[in-house]
Amino acid sequence: MDLFLNGFAWIFDPAHLNGPGGIWVRIAEQLSYTFGAVAIAAIIAIPLGLWIGHTGRGRDIAVLSSGGLRALPSLGLLIIFALGIGIGFKAPLLTFVILAIPSLLSGAYAGVEAVDRRTVDAARAQGMTEWQVLTNVELPLGLPLLIGGIRSGVLQVVATATLAYFASGGALGVFINEGLKTRDYSELIGASIVVTALALVLEGIFALLQRLFVPRGVTAGQVTDVRSRSARPRAVVGSPIQEGK
Repeated sequence: MDLFLNGFAWIFDPAHLNGPGGIWVRIAEQLSYTFGAVAIAAIIAIPLGLWIGHTGRGRDIAVLSSGGLRALPSLGLLIIFALGIGIGFKAPLLTFVILAIPSLLSGAYAGVEAVDRRTVDAARAQGMTEWQVLTNVELPLGLPLLIGGIRSGVLQVVATATLAYFASGGALGVFINEGLKTRDYSELIGASIVVTALALVLEGIFALLQRLFVPRGVTAGQVTDVRSRSARPRAVVGSPIQEGK
């Protein structure tokens, strides 16, 4: 318990919060890697996932490739890219892009595939083109699952972005590695708490966004009984009516 208290004390120490190497600067670096990598991955994965979900082509390849990319060791990739590209921000950024692609790809094609085919057929029957079906029907209805994929990618990257320290010397991994080297457990625990809190805040934001983007009339994750009650009065239970009385 004392370690956690010391960790919180380390976090709120003004000497650690401010300055060129302070906590706020490292948080900004962590978020820059996170959203930069997810943005690049979105440019690659989301159009591909929408096309796969709309056409049904290449789904097996997408599933296999997503599983394969998830299995790649992030630290191993980072070291390989650092040796090939050199020390700097490019190696960790490329690593995190590869880490984010599977979640965004699966969220995009799963969102489109989850749309009721009867709705899609009705849209085609109204004379919509394939592009209009995708953008006006499938994408709005599949948006919650797409945001769920982005949410998963963001959480994976923000939790892994501490590894950027090994190639660029930045992000919150600086504190974790310094704490390990100097056996300063207050710094180690404090930095770990900051990373965890950052991930929880992003989780809450994207969970709220996922709920807000559910289209009107669509219930996500719940089954609602929409049967209306009968207007007829209930039968009165009692003794049977006898004739003549």
